[in-house]
Amino acid sequence: MTDEVKDMSAIRRSMDLLDRRLMKVAEDMERSQMAEYVDLLNRPFSLIWRNLLAGTARGVGIAVGFTFFAATIVYVLQMLGALNLPIIGDYIADIVRIVQHQLDVKTY
Repeated sequence: MTDEVKDMSAIRRSMDLLDRRLMKVAEDMERSQMAEYVDLLNRPFSLIWRNLLAGTARGVGIAVGFTFFAATIVYVLQMLGALNLPIIGDYIADIVRIVQHQLDVKTY
């Protein structure tokens, strides 16, 4: 009878260990939001809509960022052009003139 008790005890321990591991796997899957991902894959129009919005936001962000970057570069070039540096000043002045001409020609 003691062998049966030992066997039952060993089975109980292995079942408890298995239960803890399964609970850990379930918690990990819940943390990774696997259900939401599968739900999103089952609704392709929702996936397309989210990707369209994300792409549009990325594009607008890039356009605004590039605009600020280009304006900063033009401003710095104007400041350098005002210093009348011997060699670089002529190139900078040409670039600034070209940019200003383009801005004057294209009115939106």
